[in-house]
Amino acid sequence: MTIGVGGSDAQTELARMADMTEGIAPIDNTERFDRITRAQALMREQGISALYLDTSVNLAYFTGLSLKPTERLHGAILPVEGPVTYLSPAFEEPKTRSMLKFGDDIRCWEEHEDPTALVADTIASLGYPSGTVAVDPATPFFTFDGLRRAGNRYDFANGASITGACRMVKSPAEIALLRAANAVTLEVHKAAARIMRQGITTTEVQAFVVAAHKKLGATHPPGMPLVLFGEASAYPHGVDYPQTLEEGDMVLLDLGAFVGGYRSDITRSYVFGEPNARQRQVWDLEKEAQAAGFAAAVVGAPCEDVDNAARGTIESAGFAKDYGLPGLPHRTGHGIGVEVHEESYMVRGNKRPMAAGMCFSVEPTVCIYGEFGIRLEDCAYLTENGPRWFTGPCHSVDDPFGVEA
Repeated sequence: MTIGVGGSDAQTELARMADMTEGIAPIDNTERFDRITRAQALMREQGISALYLDTSVNLAYFTGLSLKPTERLHGAILPVEGPVTYLSPAFEEPKTRSMLKFGDDIRCWEEHEDPTALVADTIASLGYPSGTVAVDPATPFFTFDGLRRAGNRYDFANGASITGACRMVKSPAEIALLRAANAVTLEVHKAAARIMRQGITTTEVQAFVVAAHKKLGATHPPGMPLVLFGEASAYPHGVDYPQTLEEGDMVLLDLGAFVGGYRSDITRSYVFGEPNARQRQVWDLEKEAQAAGFAAAVVGAPCEDVDNAARGTIESAGFAKDYGLPGLPHRTGHGIGVEVHEESYMVRGNKRPMAAGMCFSVEPTVCIYGEFGIRLEDCAYLTENGPRWFTGPCHSVDDPFGVEA
């Protein structure tokens, strides 16, 4: 029997859990002001007069204002010089003001008015009657279409050159929150492995994972976690039907949650019972491929090196080349932070040089349709002296969590 798998139940595991997030420092205004300063420096370099922030994670990243997206325009404008100006439906102004972390300039529009005209007029009133406006890449098309019509005095550019560039390199405070989030999720993984039993369903495990993250102090994202048994584990994003655990099944859990607004992402694969020779061989290959991808993360090297190293390891073992199957059908990793998938991506063709402060997953799945799939995913951050794991990778196929290591 795989060590650390089975032998307990959901009630017992939840009863022994306590909040792991007490005392963790959230992002504060000092950090937000540093982000704004960095963004404005990029805007000057790129010749951008103002950045429009829609109701998105980018708005929350720079201002701390977290709003629910609706059909009504709600957001902020960051000029290349000066403070942030907020935009709000008039009837939401009191609520918006109560939520502000800093600043007090809120420009409002009434229900019969064109809110995109307010955006253009506000930018002009801040001293930029013409020029280039960078638009939050998460802006809905209907808003951007309105901006083009109402703000035809401006040129528009993709704001990802600012938002993505700022978010891609994390500060020590962000890295601390990512470390905390991943620590919580690793504990959930360990507990979930212990509740495995023959006959348990994927839906039972999913319910436990959500409850466990909450008990440990994390916020679970919308939707259900990815839990797969047996042949279904070969599908990287799962299947649309539940499964029941049987002896000898491969188990794959891809889990994550938020701590202080920052997201974890860890996948574990192990066998319920005794691994057979084929499962051992592929599991060991997956671990080798993940280690190769991790080792390739070096300051100054292109992001694609991580993918090339992991993929090359799998291909050299006789699996299909490129994205063919059986083999590795997707990129090896992605950036992570306030969203689970962020720039920069560890994928062929991404020549972006890796930099200290980048945080990313390393997850080279081996998919064998008709048999099983194995993904070992951990997140890492890059330092001047090389990569560091947020959580240690799996130990071995017989003792994945290192219980007896």
